[in-house]
Amino acid sequence: MKYLHHCPRQLWLYSRGVRPEHLSALVQLGEAVHETSYTRSTPVDLGAARLDHLDGRHWVHEIKSSNRPTSADRAQIYHYCHRLHQVGVPAAGGILHYPKTRRTERLEYGLEETKQAENDIDQVIQIAGATQSPPRLARTSCRGCSYLDYCWSE
Repeated sequence: MKYLHHCPRQLWLYSRGVRPEHLSALVQLGEAVHETSYTRSTPVDLGAARLDHLDGRHWVHEIKSSNRPTSADRAQIYHYCHRLHQVGVPAAGGILHYPKTRRTERLEYGLEETKQAENDIDQVIQIAGATQSPPRLARTSCRGCSYLDYCWSE
């Protein structure tokens, strides 16, 4: 879901098995932040999705290594809530945790968010099923992306 909101080309490549994340220093930093923050929480595996933590009141918790919330972070929370509802867990919403800045953002999950999650799923299916990759974004949008070399090497 985050790739849909960050870069449709990244989503298209990821859906075809192109996964250079292990080479990215930013991805490694994100993993380190995740491993050292909120160590008492237990991840929840939903098959194709793995959320960081689900508390006893059915709030999804996600730990982010960035400094501020993005639309991709919010979409990811809504997608997790949608998936939980599909398996019978009445997710109330999500809480985004940003340990570097000690900020949190609380997002309730309701009808509008359900519609957004369903629309996002439709867009993911459409992009992943396309025969050609979407155009690359402007290079300034690619800073820190693990797909940078793939998209911009000539």
